[in-house]
Amino acid sequence: MSSDVTRRGFLRTTGAGAAATVALGGTAADAAGRQKPLRIVGLACSLRQGKTTFTATSLCLEAAKQVAPDQIAIEVLDLAARKIPAGPAAGIELPPGEQDDFPAIAQLLSDPATVGMVVGTPVYFGSMSSLCKAFLERCAIFRQDQFTLANKVAGVLAVGGARNGGQELTLRAVHTALFAQEMIVVGDGRPTAHWGGTLWNNAGDEIWRDEPGVATAKNLGRRVAEIALRLHGR
Repeated sequence: MSSDVTRRGFLRTTGAGAAATVALGGTAADAAGRQKPLRIVGLACSLRQGKTTFTATSLCLEAAKQVAPDQIAIEVLDLAARKIPAGPAAGIELPPGEQDDFPAIAQLLSDPATVGMVVGTPVYFGSMSSLCKAFLERCAIFRQDQFTLANKVAGVLAVGGARNGGQELTLRAVHTALFAQEMIVVGDGRPTAHWGGTLWNNAGDEIWRDEPGVATAKNLGRRVAEIALRLHGR
Protein backbone atom coordinates (compact mmCIF):
# COMPACT_ATOMS: atom_id res chain seq x y z
CA MET A 1 0.00 0.00 0.00
CA SER A 2 1.19 3.53 -0.75
CA SER A 3 2.63 5.45 2.18
CA ASP A 4 -0.03 8.12 1.58
CA VAL A 5 -2.80 5.75 2.59
CA THR A 6 -1.15 3.68 5.28
CA ARG A 7 -1.82 4.49 8.89
CA ARG A 8 1.68 5.88 9.46
CA GLY A 9 1.65 7.78 6.19
CA PHE A 10 -1.68 9.33 7.05
CA LEU A 11 -0.46 10.43 10.44
CA ARG A 12 2.60 12.03 8.89
CA THR A 13 0.44 13.79 6.29
CA THR A 14 -2.25 15.06 8.61
CA GLY A 15 -0.51 15.34 11.95
CA ALA A 16 -3.44 13.41 13.39
CA GLY A 17 -1.25 11.69 15.95
CA ALA A 18 -0.33 15.01 17.55
CA ALA A 19 -3.52 16.90 16.71
CA ALA A 20 -5.90 15.45 19.24
CA THR A 21 -9.33 17.03 19.46
CA VAL A 22 -9.51 20.07 21.74
CA ALA A 23 -10.78 18.93 25.12
CA LEU A 24 -14.39 19.71 25.90
CA GLY A 25 -14.71 23.07 27.57
CA GLY A 26 -11.24 24.13 26.42
CA THR A 27 -10.43 27.26 24.42
CA ALA A 28 -7.86 28.03 21.76
CA ALA A 29 -5.96 31.29 21.96
CA ASP A 30 -3.34 33.04 19.87
CA ALA A 31 -0.08 34.50 21.17
CA ALA A 32 -1.87 37.65 22.32
CA GLY A 33 -4.31 35.66 24.41
CA ARG A 34 -7.27 36.23 22.11
CA GLN A 35 -9.59 33.32 21.45
CA LYS A 36 -9.24 31.94 17.95
CA PRO A 37 -12.42 31.32 15.95
CA LEU A 38 -13.84 27.82 16.01
CA ARG A 39 -13.95 26.35 12.51
CA ILE A 40 -16.94 24.52 11.04
CA VAL A 41 -16.41 22.77 7.72
CA GLY A 42 -19.13 22.02 5.18
CA LEU A 43 -18.70 19.13 2.75
CA ALA A 44 -20.98 19.22 -0.30
CA CYS A 45 -21.00 15.66 -1.63
CA SER A 46 -22.85 16.07 -4.91
CA LEU A 47 -21.32 14.97 -8.19
CA ARG A 48 -22.75 18.18 -9.70
CA GLN A 49 -20.36 20.99 -8.89
CA GLY A 50 -21.85 24.23 -7.58
CA LYS A 51 -25.44 23.04 -7.68
CA THR A 52 -28.17 22.61 -5.06
CA THR A 53 -26.26 20.59 -2.48
CA PHE A 54 -23.40 23.08 -2.51
CA THR A 55 -25.85 25.99 -2.21
CA ALA A 56 -27.73 24.32 0.64
CA THR A 57 -24.50 23.51 2.48
CA SER A 58 -23.30 27.10 2.03
CA LEU A 59 -26.59 28.49 3.40
CA CYS A 60 -26.26 26.15 6.37
CA LEU A 61 -22.71 27.28 7.13
CA GLU A 62 -23.56 30.98 6.73
CA ALA A 63 -26.28 30.53 9.34
CA ALA A 64 -23.73 28.86 11.62
CA LYS A 65 -21.39 31.83 11.32
CA GLN A 66 -24.14 34.30 12.14
CA VAL A 67 -24.54 32.72 15.58
CA ALA A 68 -21.25 34.34 16.62
CA PRO A 69 -19.49 36.01 13.66
CA ASP A 70 -16.38 36.83 15.67
CA GLN A 71 -16.05 33.32 17.10
CA ILE A 72 -17.09 31.05 14.22
CA ALA A 73 -15.09 30.56 11.02
CA ILE A 74 -16.56 28.53 8.15
CA GLU A 75 -15.21 26.73 5.11
CA VAL A 76 -17.31 24.94 2.48
CA LEU A 77 -15.69 22.29 0.26
CA ASP A 78 -17.36 21.27 -3.00
CA LEU A 79 -16.20 17.67 -3.31
CA ALA A 80 -17.31 17.52 -6.94
CA ALA A 81 -14.21 19.59 -7.68
CA ARG A 82 -11.96 17.09 -5.92
CA LYS A 83 -10.90 13.48 -6.39
CA ILE A 84 -11.87 11.11 -3.57
CA PRO A 85 -11.07 7.58 -4.78
CA ALA A 86 -12.70 4.93 -2.60
CA GLY A 87 -10.10 2.22 -3.15
CA PRO A 88 -7.71 3.18 -0.33
CA ALA A 89 -10.49 2.58 2.22
CA ALA A 90 -10.33 -1.09 1.20
CA GLY A 91 -6.54 -1.18 1.20
CA ILE A 92 -6.27 -0.86 -2.58
CA GLU A 93 -3.17 1.04 -3.63
CA LEU A 94 -3.76 3.85 -6.10
CA PRO A 95 -2.03 3.70 -9.48
CA PRO A 96 1.06 5.94 -9.67
CA GLY A 97 0.11 9.53 -10.35
CA GLU A 98 -3.60 9.15 -9.61
CA GLN A 99 -4.96 12.25 -7.90
CA ASP A 100 -6.20 11.89 -4.33
CA ASP A 101 -7.49 14.98 -2.54
CA PHE A 102 -8.61 13.17 0.59
CA PRO A 103 -5.38 13.62 2.62
CA ALA A 104 -5.70 17.42 2.42
CA ILE A 105 -9.34 17.23 3.49
CA ALA A 106 -8.39 14.88 6.32
CA GLN A 107 -5.78 17.37 7.51
CA LEU A 108 -8.42 20.10 7.66
CA LEU A 109 -10.90 17.92 9.55
CA SER A 110 -8.33 16.62 12.03
CA ASP A 111 -7.09 20.12 12.86
CA PRO A 112 -8.07 20.90 16.48
CA ALA A 113 -9.40 24.27 15.27
CA THR A 114 -12.06 22.37 13.29
CA VAL A 115 -14.73 21.66 15.89
CA GLY A 116 -17.66 20.79 13.66
CA MET A 117 -18.71 19.71 10.20
CA VAL A 118 -21.83 19.53 8.08
CA VAL A 119 -22.17 16.82 5.44
CA GLY A 120 -24.48 17.67 2.55
CA THR A 121 -25.58 15.06 0.01
CA PRO A 122 -28.16 14.66 -2.71
CA VAL A 123 -30.55 11.72 -2.43
CA TYR A 124 -30.16 8.79 -4.82
CA PHE A 125 -32.71 5.99 -4.40
CA GLY A 126 -33.24 6.76 -0.74
CA SER A 127 -29.59 7.08 0.22
CA MET A 128 -26.46 9.19 -0.14
CA SER A 129 -24.46 9.89 -3.29
CA SER A 130 -21.56 7.66 -4.30
CA LEU A 131 -19.21 10.59 -3.60
CA CYS A 132 -20.56 10.95 -0.06
CA LYS A 133 -20.16 7.20 0.51
CA ALA A 134 -16.57 7.29 -0.75
CA PHE A 135 -15.78 10.23 1.53
CA LEU A 136 -17.26 8.52 4.60
CA GLU A 137 -15.45 5.26 3.82
CA ARG A 138 -12.14 7.10 3.57
CA CYS A 139 -12.87 8.62 6.99
CA ALA A 140 -12.32 5.15 8.46
CA ILE A 141 -8.68 6.18 8.83
CA PHE A 142 -9.68 8.49 11.70
CA ARG A 143 -10.72 5.46 13.77
CA GLN A 144 -7.38 3.71 13.46
CA ASP A 145 -5.41 5.87 15.86
CA GLN A 146 -7.15 8.19 18.29
CA PHE A 147 -10.67 8.62 16.89
CA THR A 148 -9.58 12.04 15.71
CA LEU A 149 -13.14 13.20 14.95
CA ALA A 150 -14.46 12.23 18.39
CA ASN A 151 -16.39 14.99 20.17
CA LYS A 152 -16.52 17.24 17.12
CA VAL A 153 -20.07 18.33 16.30
CA ALA A 154 -21.68 17.02 13.12
CA GLY A 155 -24.88 17.66 11.19
CA VAL A 156 -26.26 16.37 7.90
CA LEU A 157 -28.48 17.80 5.18
CA ALA A 158 -29.98 16.04 2.17
CA VAL A 159 -31.45 17.39 -1.08
CA GLY A 160 -34.09 15.27 -2.80
CA GLY A 161 -36.04 15.45 -6.02
CA ALA A 162 -39.37 15.30 -4.17
CA ARG A 163 -40.64 16.71 -0.89
CA ASN A 164 -40.73 13.19 0.55
CA GLY A 165 -37.94 11.81 -1.62
CA GLY A 166 -35.88 9.88 0.90
CA GLN A 167 -34.21 12.80 2.66
CA GLU A 168 -34.74 11.42 6.17
CA LEU A 169 -33.52 7.95 5.17
CA THR A 170 -30.40 9.57 3.75
CA LEU A 171 -29.81 11.62 6.89
CA ARG A 172 -29.96 8.53 9.05
CA ALA A 173 -27.53 6.64 6.80
CA VAL A 174 -24.95 9.40 7.09
CA HIS A 175 -25.67 9.77 10.82
CA THR A 176 -24.77 6.09 11.27
CA ALA A 177 -21.31 6.65 9.81
CA LEU A 178 -20.74 9.73 11.96
CA PHE A 179 -21.82 7.93 15.13
CA ALA A 180 -19.09 5.37 14.41
CA GLN A 181 -16.57 8.23 14.65
CA GLU A 182 -17.80 9.19 18.15
CA MET A 183 -18.94 12.54 16.79
CA ILE A 184 -21.64 14.54 18.54
CA VAL A 185 -24.40 14.34 15.93
CA VAL A 186 -27.16 16.94 16.07
CA GLY A 187 -30.29 17.66 14.10
CA ASP A 188 -31.72 20.97 12.99
CA GLY A 189 -32.64 23.27 15.82
CA ARG A 190 -35.89 25.02 16.71
CA PRO A 191 -38.47 25.66 15.44
CA THR A 192 -38.18 22.78 12.94
CA ALA A 193 -36.07 20.59 15.27
CA HIS A 194 -35.94 17.23 13.57
CA TRP A 195 -33.05 15.21 12.10
CA GLY A 196 -31.23 17.69 9.90
CA GLY A 197 -31.65 19.69 6.72
CA THR A 198 -34.28 18.26 4.36
CA LEU A 199 -34.53 20.16 1.08
CA TRP A 200 -36.49 19.70 -2.14
CA ASN A 201 -35.04 20.64 -5.50
CA ASN A 202 -38.33 21.45 -7.19
CA ALA A 203 -37.45 24.60 -9.13
CA GLY A 204 -34.70 23.83 -11.64
CA ASP A 205 -31.80 23.99 -9.16
CA GLU A 206 -33.09 27.18 -7.52
CA ILE A 207 -32.96 25.57 -4.10
CA TRP A 208 -33.51 28.88 -2.29
CA ARG A 209 -37.13 28.75 -3.50
CA ASP A 210 -37.73 25.83 -1.13
CA GLU A 211 -38.30 28.06 1.87
CA PRO A 212 -39.30 25.28 4.33
CA GLY A 213 -36.28 23.21 3.34
CA VAL A 214 -33.87 26.15 3.49
CA ALA A 215 -35.19 26.87 6.99
CA THR A 216 -34.14 23.39 8.12
CA ALA A 217 -30.66 23.90 6.62
CA LYS A 218 -30.23 27.21 8.41
CA ASN A 219 -31.54 25.79 11.67
CA LEU A 220 -29.05 22.94 11.33
CA GLY A 221 -26.17 25.37 10.89
CA ARG A 222 -27.23 27.35 13.93
CA ARG A 223 -27.56 24.20 16.02
CA VAL A 224 -24.09 22.93 15.07
CA ALA A 225 -22.61 26.32 15.96
CA GLU A 226 -24.49 26.61 19.25
CA ILE A 227 -23.35 23.20 20.46
CA ALA A 228 -19.76 23.78 19.34
CA LEU A 229 -19.65 27.06 21.25
CA ARG A 230 -21.04 25.45 24.39
CA LEU A 231 -18.62 22.54 24.23
CA HIS A 232 -15.69 24.94 23.98
CA GLY A 233 -16.80 27.28 26.74
CA ARG A 234 -17.79 30.16 24.50
